[in-house]
Amino acid sequence: MTDLSLILFIAATFLLAGFVKGVIGLGLPTIAVGILGVVMVPAQAAALLVVPNLITNGWQIASGPRLTTILQRLWPMLAGICAGTWAGAGLLEQQKNGSATLWLGVALVLYALVGLKAAKLRVPAGMEGWLGPAIGIATGVATAATGVFVLPAVPYLQALGLDKDELVQALGVSFIVSTLALSIGLVGAGALDMQVAWNSLLALAPALAGMAAGTAIRNRISAAAFKLCFFAGLLALGAYLVLRAAA
Repeated sequence: MTDLSLILFIAATFLLAGFVKGVIGLGLPTIAVGILGVVMVPAQAAALLVVPNLITNGWQIASGPRLTTILQRLWPMLAGICAGTWAGAGLLEQQKNGSATLWLGVALVLYALVGLKAAKLRVPAGMEGWLGPAIGIATGVATAATGVFVLPAVPYLQALGLDKDELVQALGVSFIVSTLALSIGLVGAGALDMQVAWNSLLALAPALAGMAAGTAIRNRISAAAFKLCFFAGLLALGAYLVLRAAA
């Protein structure tokens, strides 16, 4: 692949990933790491995601309705994400056979199927104090191993009973903390330096363009349609990860 074709490939990847994130509030790292894995190792793909992840999730957080309330409710999970990511530092560099990505995809497919069947998972308020940190640690380890931030944080957040805009904002908070924690791990592993950071900055423009288009669509759909898009998106992401790992 020539330098120009590689640049166009990366730009198209971030345009698509940003669009999906704009519609359902997640999917940028899952899609980008999965597609970029065709032309680079997972650690390099995750490093390219740092700037687009930080900026797009910052946008997602700023456009939400109740940031202070969400931070007060989610801080135990967020602390667990940091602890789990740093404890698993180096796993992404060591991943060779794709087994972590395979099981991540399987779990996403199963969760999406449950959601599409209209099954309502709910976390009782009394369980959040201990379940939040446990979910955070598990998400952090999964992030360190795969470069993808979705499990088990996304099902947990969806089970808290947040409305559409609150859920999107909570996802943004979770993902930006995961990105920062993973960035520290990548720097320690030598996968993120100033040159990679510059390349990551160049990937920001297509990611923002895609997200703007996706957000415009989300703002025009009902809560029911958003829920359908949300779970259908998770199903597609999970199936893609399974097929990619199996191949």
